[in-house]
Amino acid sequence: MTAGVTTYAELDARAAAFAGVLRRRGVAPGDRVAFHLDRGAEVFVVMLGILRAGAAYAAVDTQYPDARRDMMIRRSEPALLVTEPGWGGRFTGLGIDVLELTEPGPPGAAAEHPLPPVSPAQPACVMFTSGSSGQPKAIVLEHRNLVHFAVNPTLPALTADDRVGHVSSLSFDAFHFETWCTLAAGAQVVVLPRMPDLIGGDVQNVLRRRRVTAMLVPTMAVNHVVREDRDAFASLRILHTGGDVVQPATCRELLGGAFAGSFTNLYGPTEVSTACTAHRITDVAADAGTVPIGRPLAGGTIHLLGPGLDEVADGEVGELYAGGPGVAWGYLGQPALTAGRFLPDPWAGDGRRMYATGDLARRRPDGALEFLGRADDQVKIRGYRVEPREVEQVLCRHPEVRDAAVVVVGEDDNRHLVALVVPYDGLAPKQLRAYATEVLPDYMVPSSVLRVPQIPANGHGKRDLDELRRLAREHLRRAEDWVRPRDDIELYIADLWEELLAVERVGATDDFFALGGNSLLAFRLLRRIVKELDVRLEPFDVLSTSELSALAALIRSRKELLTI
Repeated sequence: MTAGVTTYAELDARAAAFAGVLRRRGVAPGDRVAFHLDRGAEVFVVMLGILRAGAAYAAVDTQYPDARRDMMIRRSEPALLVTEPGWGGRFTGLGIDVLELTEPGPPGAAAEHPLPPVSPAQPACVMFTSGSSGQPKAIVLEHRNLVHFAVNPTLPALTADDRVGHVSSLSFDAFHFETWCTLAAGAQVVVLPRMPDLIGGDVQNVLRRRRVTAMLVPTMAVNHVVREDRDAFASLRILHTGGDVVQPATCRELLGGAFAGSFTNLYGPTEVSTACTAHRITDVAADAGTVPIGRPLAGGTIHLLGPGLDEVADGEVGELYAGGPGVAWGYLGQPALTAGRFLPDPWAGDGRRMYATGDLARRRPDGALEFLGRADDQVKIRGYRVEPREVEQVLCRHPEVRDAAVVVVGEDDNRHLVALVVPYDGLAPKQLRAYATEVLPDYMVPSSVLRVPQIPANGHGKRDLDELRRLAREHLRRAEDWVRPRDDIELYIADLWEELLAVERVGATDDFFALGGNSLLAFRLLRRIVKELDVRLEPFDVLSTSELSALAALIRSRKELLTI
């Protein structure tokens, strides 16, 4: 599982031993045990040991800020926290029992403390997802939820010969595929760099060198990687994607290259155990504005309901309610919220429940579902109700648009839409607005179009809505405060930034990073300046001098030194 190899026999023995250690520390069935560990084989030992002891695990990613880390630990109310050697001091203020992991335990530890039986309805893990109050919701998943996803026959079957790439955060539900689907098939887990690090390098080379055959890759990462190298995933037998909207252009590029495996679009909130629908992507029409999320996984149900919880007709928009064995227990410590989102399923009976996802969808004539966005994303523009996702789909039908996101800025009567667009080539914002005017009612036409090099993603590979809104606000501010470049060097830098950042009308007071720049683009900027202006600059110069006029002044001073 790491640079070395852990066999299933070793994993079994070490997990059993660690379960014995937990029992000796007083962990009882029904307890929760949090762990804060680096990625590697020990994580799987600890998770299995916790489950064998009859407890539920709460994975707290080591990359999270201290405040969020501590909040997650407190919210999970653990009987014990397991962490790396030497890290125990980080948690002294939490008032909980801490176990620093050195060795999982002696081989006989489990025998000294017989392990309890575990039922399918017993809690297995606590996962966190964002909440409207700003406080993450703690979702309790049961053993049967994980099993429903791990062995579901709707999904392409893993085999013992597969090598599954582990790239996700331990706190993200994609980790269920990397863990439980893999272990259920007797396959191998291959620990790869985290997704942000992986996509910053040569993805194709890493996957081939590590002989990875199957992955679940966040949608935003697939959109980004395939844009740079459509054959990046060509070595995979199975590629799942999910977490956000996969773009039709991405699918066409991927399927038009060397990739010949199974490509599946998964949909499902954490509350339904990673996925509740799946769609095998085999081809995407040139004029398609969206990719379906497919049909329910085997054993699950999907109902599209109106405000009165009546089923809507095919082709009509309804809120998506998911039922079946994947539906979670509920939210830890939030009974009112649980009762409001996990409702009795009138189509199932037997006390079974369905989860109100808050997502809008419609069923196509062929039975496949189309995702249309969040119900709570709907806004009123000039008195009309508008779904930003619908506007995005229309923009993505333009042949020169690779990806698009639409956000709402302003308040009350000043509320309007801003489109952030990743173009294929030289598409001008005014051209896209003209197109939108032809195919959309005027109240749905974005008032402003901003070209961006990519749609920003957060650490989980989902759209970073806060960053999208920030970019939109910055774009509008720049339009008001624009300062004309004042000499040839400032004009050169402005043109270069417009090219690299896919923005327009860069001014002398603009900031490279505020416009959407990052360290990778900064290094491309550095290489161009050094080559084209014949001036000596270091990476630190570009990273620390991000305002255009200041960078121009630095270049002038360096060029003056060369002429002395």
